[in-house]
Amino acid sequence: MKKKIKLQFKNVNIDKMSDKMLLYNLYFTQLLTLFIGLIIIFFQERSILEVLQFPKSYVTALTWGAGFALVVLAFDLLISRWVPDDVSDDGGINERIFKNRPLWHIFLISMIVAICEELLFRGAIQHALGPYWTSILFAAIHIRYLQHWLMTGLVFSISYGLGWIYIQTETLWVPIIAHFLIDFIMGTIIKYKK
Repeated sequence: MKKKIKLQFKNVNIDKMSDKMLLYNLYFTQLLTLFIGLIIIFFQERSILEVLQFPKSYVTALTWGAGFALVVLAFDLLISRWVPDDVSDDGGINERIFKNRPLWHIFLISMIVAICEELLFRGAIQHALGPYWTSILFAAIHIRYLQHWLMTGLVFSISYGLGWIYIQTETLWVPIIAHFLIDFIMGTIIKYKK
């Protein structure tokens, strides 16, 4: 006799989730992202060492990564100045993740997210689908923004830009640097915002 397995999906209320559970979810999803990225790269018959090859010029990589991050941050700060808060609301997730963290933990979270997401999206998926479809998928996994067209468009644009700089520089470390700087600086702003 076979047992039937019932899967149940529940709506999760971020306010009822403990801080510890929120971090577990964050780290679990990033581990899953890394694992899926590695599997895709394996089936593409590519070497992870090839994908994560260090740039020929560290100065160029830092310049591209930091330059892109500064453009995104400037645009984001302009939007936040003139757009009502409810248009950019993510349900309080970013605030819960960053507000009460020490700076070293914001650094660690930003680094883990940047490496795992860029390995999957730019390193694996973009190799197969190109930057446009990769950016659609990237925007879709940031589900907390899908109810706001402006934020969805912004996430899509950032992803497309990360894909473009990856193509231009031919190193995954440039989008990793940019993604890290965007998350770290925004996390720090959230932490110290009054």
